[in-house]
Amino acid sequence: MDIIQLLPDHVANQIAAGEVIQRPASAVKELLENSIDSGANNIKLIIKDAGRTLIQVVDNGCGMSETDARICFERHATSKIREANDLFAIKSMGFRGEAMASIAAISHVELKTKLYDTDLGVLLTIEGSEVKNQENCACNNGTSISIKNLFFNVPARRNFLKSDQVELKHIIEEFQRVALSHPECALSMYHNNSEVFNLQKEITRQRISSLFGTKYNEKLVPVDEETNLINIKGFVGKPEFARKTRGEQYFFVNNRYIKCSYLHHAVNNAFQGLIANGHHPSYFIFFEVDPKLIDINIHPTKTEIKFDDEKAIYAIVRSSVKHALGQYNIAPSLDFERDPAFDNIPPRSGEIKAPTIKVDSTFNPFQDKKENSSYSPPKKVKTENWEQLFENLPTPEQNKTTQETIESSMDEEQMEEEKIVFQLHKQYILSPIKSGLMIIHQQRAHEKILHEHFLTFEDSEASSQQLLFPKTLELSLKDIAIVKEVTEELNNMGFIFDFLGKSSLIVLGVPSELDGDNLELKFDDLLEKFKHNATAELDNKNNLLISMANSLSIKSGRKMTSIEMSSLINQLFACNNPNINASGKPTLITLTLEEIAKKF
Repeated sequence: MDIIQLLPDHVANQIAAGEVIQRPASAVKELLENSIDSGANNIKLIIKDAGRTLIQVVDNGCGMSETDARICFERHATSKIREANDLFAIKSMGFRGEAMASIAAISHVELKTKLYDTDLGVLLTIEGSEVKNQENCACNNGTSISIKNLFFNVPARRNFLKSDQVELKHIIEEFQRVALSHPECALSMYHNNSEVFNLQKEITRQRISSLFGTKYNEKLVPVDEETNLINIKGFVGKPEFARKTRGEQYFFVNNRYIKCSYLHHAVNNAFQGLIANGHHPSYFIFFEVDPKLIDINIHPTKTEIKFDDEKAIYAIVRSSVKHALGQYNIAPSLDFERDPAFDNIPPRSGEIKAPTIKVDSTFNPFQDKKENSSYSPPKKVKTENWEQLFENLPTPEQNKTTQETIESSMDEEQMEEEKIVFQLHKQYILSPIKSGLMIIHQQRAHEKILHEHFLTFEDSEASSQQLLFPKTLELSLKDIAIVKEVTEELNNMGFIFDFLGKSSLIVLGVPSELDGDNLELKFDDLLEKFKHNATAELDNKNNLLISMANSLSIKSGRKMTSIEMSSLINQLFACNNPNINASGKPTLITLTLEEIAKKF
């Protein structure tokens, strides 16, 4: 009996969609790239409910004929390649012919498109790969495509989607990648009828500032190298702006965004010695390379790429970044022959006059001191005051007696708690216990303490300290969108602020636990932690509380006094479930005497 059979087209398309369209951001990427390939220089992206309800892209590209509009939703239908050799000369963004078929298989699609030299366009409606309607219509030149109810017929995939905030974050990332690689295009983005981005045609440096904040311009160092193998242009961030979390890091090959850990290592290597361990530089690097020397057809999302000569590319990238940093005096230079006193010579203004010396002609060194009006004898030090101070100090015998009295009033457990606590590698706190040894992770323990402290404000607003001088923070449009979404939660935590323009905040007050110094760095760190934690299934409030606790906690590498360590231990064991922090990671471990004995 034959058991092998061909899958129906709609089932095959749904299976293929699982590789190409993993989430709403995947559909956004494919649609934006199609608009770029159509020659559009004005593109609008409209999102509702983080892409679950609607993803719409409107462009002024070349448009499609009635036949092309119908066939573009068939599998492996493409205008980019005709034969296998074309794969090694690809200059367009899309070429597989899988995206539109995959999108149509798992959503409701409405397409309106019109060629420039025709009077009417075509309207096409598709549901789950099935064409429901096709007719002529009046529409603008170019293409407008709407994707509604993504994954409506694949509920298992829909259930795996994250929160709206997480999905929106991925959509914004895809939008930014396209915007960075095509600054010659005007792009705008709207989410739930609110404008997120409105980018005009500009040069690359301006586009970076438009996306990530106006102050970003002063953080950039240009990179520009041309070789026979590859041309490199772009920017890297100055070392002093490196962050503990990976921020803006972008590679583009022939205007296509790629991920490459190998090249990332080359950039990090160029920054060696300029940034602290655990910090990451920002970079926006664009490569121009002969398409014959790369292979981009190795992954459905086309974000991975293979170079013919990776070692040579690595060396060129590393040296290009190092050269850029050195050329713009970022790398330190030492000259032991130069006198540093000459570094701060004031500018010459007017005629230089010789110095003059004033002499008191009436001064007589042999004159009686009492008759010299300019002389005053030194004041006598009253030694009796010093004697009184020494009389009040306890003698060594009294000190010893006092210490014995204190120790006699403490039992053995209190003695351990007070005296036998020490720090290991500025990261762990060690303390003997009756059963063996307790090792505490100082940062996670403090995170736990702070998180429980913040939870006390669950039903009421936290206390806020007003800033003497309000501070203005410049944020990227992506971060501004996040702040707008969590404004209520930030207010409840003690932040008081107003929005200024599209990419600025004026902060009037901060939580009482937060020092107002270096507020921009601290707020940026809070947002980075918040974005990192957004991948977990957390609501905005819990995410902020965990992020705040992480930002303000005592970090590994901080030396602590015995009093601080003892206080931290006491506060930790006053928490509910002190063994784990809010992220579920252990705060402490114990080694029993038996476990220690087995090591010998």
